[in-house]
Amino acid sequence: MSNDARAATRSATALAGFLVVAGLQLAVVLAVLWTVLKLLPSDFALRAGVPLSLATFGALGYATWRALHSRRRVPAGVAVTRADAPELWALVDGAATAAGVSPPDGLTVVADATVVTGEQTRALGLVGGRRDLYLGLPLLQAWDTARVRAAVAHELAHGSTRLGRWAPAAYRGRVVVGRLASRWGRGRNPVAVVLRAYAEVYRRRDAPFSRAQELAADRIAAEYAGPVAAVAVLRDLPVLAGMQRLFHAEYVGPGWQAGHVPEDVFGGFLRVLAARGEDVAILRARGAEPGGAWDTHPPLAERLAALTPPAPSEEAATDEAPAVEPAPESEETADELVPDLPGLGKALQAVAFPSHGRTEVGWDDFLSVARTAEMEREAEAALATVSRAVGVPVPDAERVLELAADGRLKTAAATIFPGLSPEETADRIVDLLSLMLALAALRSDVARWRHNWTGTAELVARDGNHLNLTDVAAAAADPEQAEAVRAYLTQIGVDLAAPVGDRPAARAQVLGGLVNLSADGGRTDLLVTDLGFLLVPGLARGKGGDAKRRLHQIAATGVPVSSAAPESPEGQTAVATMEAPVDGRRFVPFVDVAAVTALPGRRRGWVLGLHDGGSLTLRSSLDTEELPGGWAAWEDAVTFLAGTR
Repeated sequence: MSNDARAATRSATALAGFLVVAGLQLAVVLAVLWTVLKLLPSDFALRAGVPLSLATFGALGYATWRALHSRRRVPAGVAVTRADAPELWALVDGAATAAGVSPPDGLTVVADATVVTGEQTRALGLVGGRRDLYLGLPLLQAWDTARVRAAVAHELAHGSTRLGRWAPAAYRGRVVVGRLASRWGRGRNPVAVVLRAYAEVYRRRDAPFSRAQELAADRIAAEYAGPVAAVAVLRDLPVLAGMQRLFHAEYVGPGWQAGHVPEDVFGGFLRVLAARGEDVAILRARGAEPGGAWDTHPPLAERLAALTPPAPSEEAATDEAPAVEPAPESEETADELVPDLPGLGKALQAVAFPSHGRTEVGWDDFLSVARTAEMEREAEAALATVSRAVGVPVPDAERVLELAADGRLKTAAATIFPGLSPEETADRIVDLLSLMLALAALRSDVARWRHNWTGTAELVARDGNHLNLTDVAAAAADPEQAEAVRAYLTQIGVDLAAPVGDRPAARAQVLGGLVNLSADGGRTDLLVTDLGFLLVPGLARGKGGDAKRRLHQIAATGVPVSSAAPESPEGQTAVATMEAPVDGRRFVPFVDVAAVTALPGRRRGWVLGLHDGGSLTLRSSLDTEELPGGWAAWEDAVTFLAGTR
C-alpha cells in the first residue's frame, strides 16, 4: 500500500470516528440509565422506565441525529442534458475519463462563478450516491474552453481513486463535516460539544491528505487541459468570483431593491468584466483570500509551484515561485460549448433572479432607476433631519431653497453639525442643495443619467449636454443669489416642487434569518433586513425544515416596504413600513426602536423598547435554527441599534 493510500485510509477512519463518538455518547447514557433503573424499586422502575428513557436516551438520540444530519443544499440552476449541449457533455466525459471516475449523473448550469460537484451522501460521506456537476454560467461566458476543461477536471478529480480506494470517501466526508462544524459551534445541542472537540482532532489528522488530494486534482487538471490552463484557473477563478460579487453589490443590488430587474443580468456582467479591467488586475494581483478552517486547498503559491516545470538550469532558478505565462486566448471559446448560450442565460435568470413582481427594464433604465432611488432615500433622511431642526415640514427642493434664502438652513446646519467648522458646514449645505436640485431636475424630466460600465454615472441634460448643478447649488446657498438661482431653474424647466413619480415598491434587503424564536411568548420566525425586522408567525414544533423553506421563499421574494414621513414635525423621519402586512406578519422598522436590552440568563434574549412606549421581547429556543448568516446579521443589527439609541 502506498503512502497516499495509507493516508486516505487514515482520513476515512478518522471520519468514521464521528459515528463512533456519537455511538459512545449514546452508550454511556444508556448505561447510566440502565444503572439508575436497576437501583430503583422494580415497580417504580417499570412505571418510570419509559418516560425516563424518552427524556434521556430518546432526547439524546434525537440531538445526535440533528447534529449529524446534513441536508444537501441544491443551488438554483438549469439542467443541461446531453441532447442540449453535446459538446459540453463531451468535455465533461473527457474530464471524468482523465480523473478515472464515472461521469456525473447530471449537469446543471448555475449563476455563480464556480464549478462544484454535489453528491447525495450517507453516513457522513462514507457512502456515496447520485453525483451532479454544477457549472457556473460566467465561466462559459468569460473563459475559453481550455480553462473550463481544467476547472471541470479538477473538480471531478476529487472523486478519483488515484490516491487510494478511500480517497473519494475522505473528500466527501471532509465536505460534509466542514458544513456541519459551523452548526456545532453555536446553538444548544448537547451532543455538539463532544463532536466539536473531536472535529479538531479529525481536522489535524486529515489535513495532510487533504492537501495532497488537492494537489493531485491540480495535476489531473494539468494533464487533461494543459498546465497553462490549469494555472490560469487557479489565478482567475477567485478573480471572476470577486468581480461577480462587485457586480451584484454595485450594479444589480440597488436597482433590485428599488423594485426592478435588468433584462439581461449575465450580459451586464460581461460588460462589467470588459470595462473594469483595472479592478480585474487588482484582484488578480491580490490573489485568493485565505480560506476558512475547513478549506481543503493549499496556499496558491504552493499549488502554482507544483504545476510549474523546473527551471532548465541552476542559473535560471530563483527563490520565488516561477511566474507562469497567462493562458493564451484559445480559438475555441467556451460559449461554443452550448448551442444557445444567450437562451440558456435567460432561462437561468428566470430561475436564479425571479422577478417576483419587479419591473423588467433595460440596463440603462435599470441603472438610472437605481441611482435615483438611492438619492431619494438619502434625500428622505436629510429632509427629515432638517425638518426636526427647523420645526416645520420640509418636503421638497422648493422649501429647501426658501430656507436657504432666509438663512434658516444655515442655522439648522449649525445645529445638526455642531462639531464642524463654518467651511465644512457650508459644504454640507451645498451637498444637500445639489442633491435636491438634481432630484428636482430628474422629476421635471430636464435631466437624465448617462452611464458607463466603469461604475460612474453623470447627470446630464435631457439632450445629453453638460448640466452643472453643483455651481448652481453653491450659488443657492448664498441668500443674496437665491432669487437669481430660482429664476434660472425656472428658465431651464426645473419644477422645484415636482412630486415623486410612480415607482414600484422598494424591497428591503434580507441579511439573514432565524427560525423558532419566541416573540412575546409566541413562536416566531424572523428575517433581518437592512431596514428592520420582519416577524412571521412560527410553525408547530418539528417543522423547522418547513419554516426554513418558508423564510427562504419570503427572502427570495423580498420584503416590500414603503417610505413615509409623518406630517407633524415632531419626530419626523423616513419610516419604512411593510406595504401590506399579511398572514399575521409584523415589520418592526429600525427607526421605531428606542432601546435594546440584553436579558440575563443562559437563554439568549433581548427586549426592544419602541418609541410608542411598547416593547418586544425576543428569546432563543432549544430548537432555534438560522438561515445562512442569521445570527451574525442579528448580532450586527443589535449592535447597531444599541450603539445608536
